[in-house]
Amino acid sequence: MCRPGRSGAYRHRAGGACVDTHKNVHVAAVLDHLGGLLDTGEFPATATGYHQLIDWARQFGKVLRAGVECTGSYGAGLARYLATQRVPVVEVNQPDRSARRRRGKTDAVDAESAARAALSGTARALPKSGNGQVEVLRMLRLAKNSAVKARTQALNQLKAVLINAPSALREALEPLSTAVLLRRCAELTDPSDGNPAADTAIFTLRLLAQRVLRLRQEVTELGRRMTTAVQASAPSLLERFGIGPDSAAALLITAGDNPERLNSEASFAALCGASPVEKSSGKSRRRRLNRGGDRQANAALHRIVVTRMRQDERTRSYLERRTAEGRGKREIMRCLKRYVAREVYTLIRADMITCHQRPDDPSTLTTAA
Repeated sequence: MCRPGRSGAYRHRAGGACVDTHKNVHVAAVLDHLGGLLDTGEFPATATGYHQLIDWARQFGKVLRAGVECTGSYGAGLARYLATQRVPVVEVNQPDRSARRRRGKTDAVDAESAARAALSGTARALPKSGNGQVEVLRMLRLAKNSAVKARTQALNQLKAVLINAPSALREALEPLSTAVLLRRCAELTDPSDGNPAADTAIFTLRLLAQRVLRLRQEVTELGRRMTTAVQASAPSLLERFGIGPDSAAALLITAGDNPERLNSEASFAALCGASPVEKSSGKSRRRRLNRGGDRQANAALHRIVVTRMRQDERTRSYLERRTAEGRGKREIMRCLKRYVAREVYTLIRADMITCHQRPDDPSTLTTAA
């Protein structure tokens, strides 16, 4: 919007800006406080480009709010930079497909649609700060999961090669336990009988066994570092029954380094897919499991609930009481996951905000803006 100043000149007042993020370039759109499009621009996805983008947006006046797409990937660097510039940042989802079909798709159109969502308040989620121990956990867990997957794959391949190995070698190795089998295969030496198939089988078994052992060491080291990171960010989680380092890491990653961005424990439960969803019709009144949210966090809640149902006396008593009331096991587990989500959220808030958050944390400044 243009409004006349005292001198008769027109001065723009920027209401909101939004950025359609990509790997190499970001496309931004600026709206006035009434939703009128002021301009669009394209900037490189670099530190210099971030500086150019905010200077360009401020030419139109004060930026009340900035919406950024993909704040967990391509837009992470820009979101952190805007937080240091005291610009309130909200996370914007991709435009609705029906609207995109009507208007077509360009980066400028996507940026404008996202800016309208940010300015109108439709997009309100605060992005994760991504600058603390939880970001460390995310990277460590990513590496650990890939190492576990590769280790399992290599072990399965080793056993498949062993099936077609020479009879004498197969009969000597198949009865062994996995640990002894890996050790023996890693110590195999090249034969000199001139049989290329047998020689290659022995070479492959040794190579795969050494790979499995190497990946096992990686998993152990990554697990140790993950435990240290969890203890540094939310040590109370590990003190609760059934919550191990891997489950704690998954839940912390969902909450982020700035869990104050979540309005309540109910919002955290929704992020974990543990909030109940109505499934009522006619005279039937019931709820079902939520199939949305972060499935890794939901799997962590499931592991905690299963462990407590097997070994925790309070949970077993609850299970028996609800079963006597006629509740099914799936519904009981849904309730238990919701209880665990409430417990975990309280612990994370107490540890990460009260004990570990710095007064000058950019995420705090962004939230307060």
